[in-house]
Amino acid sequence: METDLKVSYWQRSTSAAPLAVFRILFGGLMFVGVVRFWLNGWIEKLYIEPQFFFSYYGFEWIKPLGSFTYFIFILCGISALLIALGYKYRMAIVVFFLSFTYIELMDKTTYLNHYYFVSLISFILIFLPANCFASLDVRSNPNIRFDRIPKWNIDCLKLMLGIVYFYAGLAKINSDWLIEAMPLKIWLPGGYDLPILGYWLQQAWVHYLLSWVGMLYDLSVPFLLLYATTRWYGYTLVVIFHVLTSLLFPIGMFPYLMIACTLIFFSPQVHLSLLSKFRLLRPASAKNINAVRTLHENSNSLYQKIKMGGFIVFFALQLAVPFRYLLYPDELFWTEEGFRFSWRVMLMEKAGATSFKVQDGNTDKRFYVENSDFLTSFQEKQMSFQPDFILEYAHHLEKHYRSLGYQNIEIYVDSFVALNGRPSKRYIDPTVDLTKVKESFKHKNWILPFDDEIKGL
Repeated sequence: METDLKVSYWQRSTSAAPLAVFRILFGGLMFVGVVRFWLNGWIEKLYIEPQFFFSYYGFEWIKPLGSFTYFIFILCGISALLIALGYKYRMAIVVFFLSFTYIELMDKTTYLNHYYFVSLISFILIFLPANCFASLDVRSNPNIRFDRIPKWNIDCLKLMLGIVYFYAGLAKINSDWLIEAMPLKIWLPGGYDLPILGYWLQQAWVHYLLSWVGMLYDLSVPFLLLYATTRWYGYTLVVIFHVLTSLLFPIGMFPYLMIACTLIFFSPQVHLSLLSKFRLLRPASAKNINAVRTLHENSNSLYQKIKMGGFIVFFALQLAVPFRYLLYPDELFWTEEGFRFSWRVMLMEKAGATSFKVQDGNTDKRFYVENSDFLTSFQEKQMSFQPDFILEYAHHLEKHYRSLGYQNIEIYVDSFVALNGRPSKRYIDPTVDLTKVKESFKHKNWILPFDDEIKGL
């Protein structure tokens, strides 16, 4: 029997095999991802070549380190491989979390939901005994081998995956996605050259179908995976959905990561079979019941109470943070206040054109900035429709021109943005001197009103 229903939830145990498989696949895919990033030249392109980097509010001190940035990626790649092998696991998972999160925070331009997901998963894994089974650590020190671990160790990973999917589904319940089939109506025709799929991607009814299917999939798949009777149906949908998205959109390793991570929902027998198949399971652990060891946690210890309290707070934040947009007025997709870190995946197509006017406050002499003198084309594209980027860039320009001897600098913006196929309209109040505006969590009232409505969550 997998768990003892007579004991409290926190005392129930289950096989360590699912956590071991999760560790191996997560670490292996992260290692491949780092190598892929390096071989594609993206370290140089994104973190070495640019003159300026956009920071997350509160993390302005985190910047690329010039050529030493490669060292951070080396640390990240090696630690990912060690995680997969289960060698020096505790050190490896901490180093991976810190190095990967540092990379994620170096430049806001590269923000992706799946980077945030990786940081969260690696943070959770710091506190789980993922090396107690099928690991090199166990081979070197058999005393740390445990065949059974607390059930909540597995369930917290299931919960994190469930939050990602379910919140992504909730975010799709909006009129642009379901009623207008936006932005799929813009994106999908670009796949005209795909074999077989190319023709169908031009059809409007396919855009609507995939919009509704995407929403229903995200909302339902955590529950399909949760129950044994529907698990294989749910996992088949996971594979089909993520293979299709990998074909249609350039989203890197994320589809394969989700295909791998959702295996955690399967029974221990499936994971034991996988480990045996790849000769990662010691026979004594699988066949000799007398060798079975269970990791018991002292729920009354101070450390355990702090850890459990920390996990409760962590997941409470994961449930609450995506709804912080409700604290702000106007349309979320327009202002993007509370948009990041909320599992709003590929919900909008935004394009902008933003120019900056530097003006002498005393003489009214002015000139316009050539953005390409300071930003890469990718950075300029992202800056042109994201207000916090626009503000940070304006402050950078102020510092730059002050260093050249300019005095009494004022900076104004001419900015026009189009959202999900709507006509382009003025985005930033052109009468506001952005040098006088400071970044904060307060509403950015210098963003002009949307004057439209996107109904839904």
